Amino acid sequence: MLETILTKIGLPVLIALVGEALKNIDNPLTKGAADALDKVEEAMKAGQIAPEQIAEANRHAETLAQMKSDELRENIAEINKSLRAEIASEDKYVRRMRPTFGYLMALTWAAQMLGIAYVIIFDTSRSVLVLNAMGSLSAIWAVGLSVLGIYVYKRSEDKKLNPPEEVIYWN
Repeated sequence: MLETILTKIGLPVLIALVGEALKNIDNPLTKGAADALDKVEEAMKAGQIAPEQIAEANRHAETLAQMKSDELRENIAEINKSLRAEIASEDKYVRRMRPTFGYLMALTWAAQMLGIAYVIIFDTSRSVLVLNAMGSLSAIWAVGLSVLGIYVYKRSEDKKLNPPEEVIYWN
């Protein structure tokens, strides 16, 4: 995706977009980075950076983006390979791993939400601390929920490919 963006708009527009995004973050480091990008943009407009250099930078960025894209594709292929091996396994625990993981994720999510609700209701003076701490867990939850999302997606795909032979409807 990034290589497509670089091909279409190039490095100057990307510098302007990233610079504007960094200005909106209230942090001295991002403000400094935004100022540096503004100086680079001004130098490009003033002709201090040759068009050939910009074109070379575009090619370099496209190559890096392509390498990252290839790496991501390889990672996804490896995940799919392991999911296929799990599906083909005759080991009952391996076949039950997805639902077990899903139930554990639901249980831990519910426990966390109930804990937060308790603090908000009964210990409101500490609720800001707890909510900020919960924000620190977002990366961990993103990984767990991403894995769960892949599991659910793959299981739905399995059911489409191999529908159950007999469907029982309850009245």
